Amino acid sequence: MARTTGSHSQITGPRVRAVATELFAQHGYAAVSMRKIAAEVGVQVGALYNYIPDKQTLLFDLMQEHMDALLAALEDDPDRPPIERLNHFVRFHIRFHHGRSDAVFIAYMELRNLTPENFARVEQLRKRYEDSLQAIIEAGRDAGVFRVADAKIATLAIIAMLTGVTTWFRSGGRLSLDEIEAQYWQLVCGALGASSEAS
Repeated sequence: MARTTGSHSQITGPRVRAVATELFAQHGYAAVSMRKIAAEVGVQVGALYNYIPDKQTLLFDLMQEHMDALLAALEDDPDRPPIERLNHFVRFHIRFHHGRSDAVFIAYMELRNLTPENFARVEQLRKRYEDSLQAIIEAGRDAGVFRVADAKIATLAIIAMLTGVTTWFRSGGRLSLDEIEAQYWQLVCGALGASSEAS
């Protein structure tokens, strides 16, 4: 339910982004107007422009914020064995995205609504993340630990599989997140021809 429009002394940039994230994920970017965001925040639409110049910028900011946080949180030690690095990546990816289903949905499904310039900037961030996993896979392949014909394709397939957990996993279900991580780890190892026991 929309909040009563009135004083906007309590409005903040994070509040606007939180509301926009929820609305974009529920209804889609194209169906959500700045007026609808303002109504949900509880202010006149003009007040939003103190925090964001337009809806496109808001969408871009949400995607960039998500990718920046993802890249900042990712840790990888090239000196560790590739199988250990891969295990860490798998578990990190699932854990990071758990509880961020709206942000994940927007980051993947609303790319089509970015301007070409904003799309290129977000894609650059996504490529940095993908390159991190690809480097692990290539290191494992070169060491004879992984058997993979195309490291890039394997990278994209694994990220898509891991990200998919956010679409169906719910806490309190049949399996815990720890158990999901363990099963997905086995699946990733199977896809790369590696032993899950090696880590």
